[in-house]
Amino acid sequence: MSGASIADRAGWLRDESLQRLLSVLSEDGEEARVAGGAIRNTLLGQPVTDIDIATTNVPDETERRAVAAGFKTVPTGKEHGTITVIADGHAYEVTTLRDDVETDGRRARVVFGRDWKRDAERRDFTINALYATAQGDVVDLVGGLADLDTRTLRFIGDAETRIREDYLRILRFFRFFAWYGAGRPDADGIRACARLKDGLARLSAERVWSELRKLLAAPDPSRALLWMRQSGVLTAILPESEKWGIDAIHGLVAAERDLGWQADPMLRLAAIIPPDEARVSAMAERLKMSNAEAQRLGAWAGASPVHHATSEAAMAKVAYRGDVGGLRDRLRLALASARARAAQDDGALIEAGGNARLLRFLDAWQRPVFPLKGSDLTALGIQPGPGVGVTLRTLEDAWIDSGFSLDREKLIDRARDGQP
Repeated sequence: MSGASIADRAGWLRDESLQRLLSVLSEDGEEARVAGGAIRNTLLGQPVTDIDIATTNVPDETERRAVAAGFKTVPTGKEHGTITVIADGHAYEVTTLRDDVETDGRRARVVFGRDWKRDAERRDFTINALYATAQGDVVDLVGGLADLDTRTLRFIGDAETRIREDYLRILRFFRFFAWYGAGRPDADGIRACARLKDGLARLSAERVWSELRKLLAAPDPSRALLWMRQSGVLTAILPESEKWGIDAIHGLVAAERDLGWQADPMLRLAAIIPPDEARVSAMAERLKMSNAEAQRLGAWAGASPVHHATSEAAMAKVAYRGDVGGLRDRLRLALASARARAAQDDGALIEAGGNARLLRFLDAWQRPVFPLKGSDLTALGIQPGPGVGVTLRTLEDAWIDSGFSLDREKLIDRARDGQP
């Protein structure tokens, strides 16, 4: 079934290199179409970042034709039918039509085919199984256009069957709902996800975290998180959130919108887990987070809460002794929480104002440099050794307590007098 066109709204489709690639892959009885997300996002008026192509050509023939046309190829997933074609600086994943013949819940063994409907039916959701010709005509073989009109996220065919083929589709269901869904999720999909959530344990931690991070990057992931919690899926992959709750996500999303903050998956994750260093560390290790991600969450969990009435001078001391990133995350979450309560609580309004003030201060604050070194002390005749370090730390404490106002000469005078 077709009946829609993206010709007048898909500027990317007019790209000369893409048209040439589609043309060479559609010669001599073969065919190539753009597939999936590029069509979906164009119809929704959303940005298109990746352009994938489906073709009846087998991988070897895809490579041969692309190279003959002057393009570079990379066999990124050749055993599964995917060749990446580099055309004038653009990377296109070109995949042969496929049919799953054996699945184990994590991966599938595929055979190549020529049946567009069978290829569509092996995909996960109806809105992801749209194709478009080089002219922009949309080909819909599974009812994706109707679901796109109503923002309904629906598994193709039987939901449980689709999930048993790859349990990651449970998380993809909620991720795509967060990005593209409206209203209530498809009832059959929710029930299937709830029934089969134990299968998530078969997945690698990297795949789980990748999907969760993408979900948390959605403009507003709150509805998806709510349904994940109610279905038991959120507890299955993020048990830290079970007793902590997800209510804070609403205030954070509102603060992002109102204050111009960028959507921040890591801050959103922090909003739905307890600031417990040991649990956060264990979670980061379990999910195989990057070092930067783990360090950021650890700094947030380890940072002490800052009272909204804290003076800027006191804030500077806390920032110097602590982790600025962790403090900033603490303050942002505190500000978002206070703003959410401010409509019913005048005290929360005052709290929000204080947190906003401290955030502005922290964003502009530059860490001062302690003006003394160990060599300054040894030049005074202090014997090298542990005592130098002790004296330096004592002098640094005095410098911090002075609001960083003691200069190098005054600190040296203190050291000379033996009264740091």
